[in-house]
Amino acid sequence: QVQLVESGGGLVQAGGSLRLSCAASGRTFIFSNYAMAWFRQAPGKEREFVAAISPYSSSTTFTDSVKGRFTISRDNAKNTVYLQMNSLKPEDTAVYYCAADISYSKLAKLYDYWGQGTQVTVSS
Repeated sequence: QVQLVESGGGLVQAGGSLRLSCAASGRTFIFSNYAMAWFRQAPGKEREFVAAISPYSSSTTFTDSVKGRFTISRDNAKNTVYLQMNSLKPEDTAVYYCAADISYSKLAKLYDYWGQGTQVTVSS
């Protein structure tokens, strides 16, 4: 069984920063073999892709709305993926989920493992 646990969400003013973390664990889960991604879901909206990072950090990709503001990184020794969010906007308000899969993709349906989510609220 694979567990993904997000942390670091909270309430921040527009223009501020937050750093989300996602710690992965599992008896047979080899973190370094998996691509990791962040998705978000705002009230009344579908879950959307935010960012992804390939297994050995050789590649990252972002949705256009966060390019230049968010960065994704991972520490394979700590089985943890991070999402650094700067210059936050009210429209970034959502529940943020981390996800893991062997495939490096922007498609939520391809990700096998999901965390429970962490709330990010950006006030104007």
